[in-house]
Amino acid sequence: MNEPSHNQMPSNPKRGTPTLGGKQFWTDFRWWHGLRLQQNQVTRHWRVLSAQDRRVASGDLKSCLRLYREQRSKISELPADRVVVLVHGLMRTSSSLKRLGRYLETQGWSAVVDFRYASSRATISCQAAALHSVIKHLPGAPRLSFVGHSLGNIVIRHMIGDWQRSANGMSFLDRLDRIVMLAPPNQGAAIARALGYTGLFQLITGRAGTQLGSGWPEIESRLAVPPCPVAIIAGDASIGKWNPLVPAPSDLVVAVAETSLPTVKDHMIVPAIHSFIMENKRVQEATAKFLNGMPLPEA
Repeated sequence: MNEPSHNQMPSNPKRGTPTLGGKQFWTDFRWWHGLRLQQNQVTRHWRVLSAQDRRVASGDLKSCLRLYREQRSKISELPADRVVVLVHGLMRTSSSLKRLGRYLETQGWSAVVDFRYASSRATISCQAAALHSVIKHLPGAPRLSFVGHSLGNIVIRHMIGDWQRSANGMSFLDRLDRIVMLAPPNQGAAIARALGYTGLFQLITGRAGTQLGSGWPEIESRLAVPPCPVAIIAGDASIGKWNPLVPAPSDLVVAVAETSLPTVKDHMIVPAIHSFIMENKRVQEATAKFLNGMPLPEA
């Protein structure tokens, strides 16, 4: 839901105005230990959220950026030497990866960035630019690892492709460490192609959903095969379940064959459905181990 525009800053950001949710409308452009600068992808106005998800400022970019910087200066944490960025999937929110993020924290990752983006309200290119903005403005120059779910992996690949095409991209490419892809539609999505011509599908999933289907040939040319170690974890829920719109084996949304990438040999298949693959204990353990330098376990 849209929120009123105002530039007033409460004296205590921990007691800022509660938001009305609307996570499918807001995208992060800055992040520091839960403090966020976000833009509404419908109204285009800005807000600042505290780490407690309380709105502490709202209005134009200039005023919100100033207030974001003021609040960031009050956060005492030192810049991390490495971060892992979690990027959720289409029609999901960062809450879908919360348990995985907490598990990674127990495995030595003190800086877990939960990137939030309005997945159904902008193109993949726009989402990749927002993700780049978050990473560009992280204090210090940390090593960069990523965990993506579904569409989140395509956003990551697009951003890396943008770095490869940019004169300034090498500074980010040199910091790439490892990437774990959960149920990634790396070859596009048959289900998006099958449903993409229905008005309801486009209304619900927006441009990004269409780009996974009929728009795939165009967007694919913008995607990189990441120049760093990559692990792909796919779901197979075919036994006892079947989606006629997705070739088996699949997780009922993305086929196992659609997850593949050239040169990527670390590939693991688990008995899980698409929406909950990140909740699988084996997936969480394998993700943490791979990010910490170990290969995926054998099936």
